[in-house]
Amino acid sequence: MKTVFRYRLAHFRGQILGWGIGLALLGLLLAQFYGTIADQQEQLMQIWGSYPKEFMAFFGDLEQIGTPSGYLGVEYFSYMPLIVGIFAVLMGSGLLVSDEESGRLDLIMAHPVSRRALYWGRLGAFALATLAIMALSWLGLFLPRYWTRLDVGWLELAWPFLSLLALLLLFGTLALLLSMVLPSRRMAAMTTGLLLVASYFVTSLARIIDDLKTVSKLSPLSYYQGSEAIDSLNVTWLVGLLAFSALFAVLAWWRFERRDIRVGGEGGWERPAWWRLLFRRVAARHEAPASEGAVAPR
Repeated sequence: MKTVFRYRLAHFRGQILGWGIGLALLGLLLAQFYGTIADQQEQLMQIWGSYPKEFMAFFGDLEQIGTPSGYLGVEYFSYMPLIVGIFAVLMGSGLLVSDEESGRLDLIMAHPVSRRALYWGRLGAFALATLAIMALSWLGLFLPRYWTRLDVGWLELAWPFLSLLALLLLFGTLALLLSMVLPSRRMAAMTTGLLLVASYFVTSLARIIDDLKTVSKLSPLSYYQGSEAIDSLNVTWLVGLLAFSALFAVLAWWRFERRDIRVGGEGGWERPAWWRLLFRRVAARHEAPASEGAVAPR
């Protein structure tokens, strides 16, 4: 499993550097504008007041934008689940199935490596790669505290990224589970991506639409804390997201241990055993009358 873990982690180097450095540069850029935004908060609130409430609901609490946590919530953490969620969904859905569809997974399994070692080694590499991206993103927001007014302690700034990490692991393992159930990787990625976007919209609109508050309780993003974790981290929500991630990971492992590996290409819908048995019985009933009414040749 260690060999699989190291190989897959090396495979993730490009994603770690690309996503991590990109988000770090974004943090460095946004930190420069905090002082200007804080000084012009009243003027900005007057401008934003003319915008539709449905539109502004996606940016968090704008009244707190003058504070470091409020600014980071509006300008950074409010849309980060969608941006980094792309990485989690694509990597999770293709963690095993991408090699299967290209015809490499059966060759890998021909080597002396168990399915358990292959699965948990790759999943561990995915989790560590996601953690590395979060660490680089954290660094991009922490370093500007020495020359800007965005002064947030290193530990307080780490809590929102920890909550974001738990959310990414949830959607990544969900994509992995769906890739074990659905016929193809693209279908698993599309389904998980739709769930992520729908969760984002429902959670955001529930702030102004009371009818959606009950539905939003089923949305994982309702338990993503973002910049609110800077002031107070809800450990219960964090543990809940991690628990569901572990559940999806175990279910995906259970499915991977029991499924047939394709030689290559996308698969089809696999019918359960009870469905195949029922189909055979129905076919046998239709064939019986036809055989009884047949005329024997002379």
